[in-house]
Amino acid sequence: MKKLLRWLPAPAFWLGVWQLCAFWVDRSVDGRGNELLLPYPATVLAALGEQAGQVLFWQSILATLLRVVAGLVLGAALGAALAVLTCLSSWCDRLLSPAIRVIRAAPVASFILLVILWTGRNNVPAVIAAMMVLPVVWDSLSQGIRAVDPRLLELGRAYRFSRRKVLTLIYLPALRPHILSALTTGAGLAWKSGVAAEVLCLPRPALGTQIYNTKYLLEIPELFAWTAVTVVLSLVLERLLRWGVARWERGRQR
Repeated sequence: MKKLLRWLPAPAFWLGVWQLCAFWVDRSVDGRGNELLLPYPATVLAALGEQAGQVLFWQSILATLLRVVAGLVLGAALGAALAVLTCLSSWCDRLLSPAIRVIRAAPVASFILLVILWTGRNNVPAVIAAMMVLPVVWDSLSQGIRAVDPRLLELGRAYRFSRRKVLTLIYLPALRPHILSALTTGAGLAWKSGVAAEVLCLPRPALGTQIYNTKYLLEIPELFAWTAVTVVLSLVLERLLRWGVARWERGRQR
């Protein structure tokens, strides 16, 4: 109850601001002002309840989750592999680092349009999510690997640690904050870029496709409802990643 009371005021405040703004729009704009510009929170909640009663709602959520998680896993695996490779070899670092930085700096929309030409539209969100996650994981883990205390590595060599012990007893504890930071940041990027890719390539079913359809048909309460679902799922995915990393750390300490 205490946690709930600490957490409740901020959402209640912003819901109140939303309600007041919607009331102002309702009084200031003639015709369908609230339906086309800023609906009331209760209207959005009703639209969300109506959508939740349809099978397509849950199919869209599941399909988008699978695409984003697939992209997150692929991007994290590739980013970790490239981080190890570029830290082990200066030649690989000079060869691969510029390409990874180009991927990080290039606009997401450009990659989406290119990937649409190269692969099927159902695969585009996962590919784009992986491309957005890869540079984040690579950069964070590269910094973490280079920041490992060389005295610990010297101690490991003095005690003749195996490669497995060096990895589990020296590298993983040092990389834990970098892994957590990379995954949480990457999850947010994967989610936003994956849904943006769905909006442009319109796979079926998908959250991005539903967002595009509501915008195209000017169904603004439904647009707010789908956007709210997207935000909540992004927060849930981030919390699950934090919980998973924390549980892995507790298991390792045992």
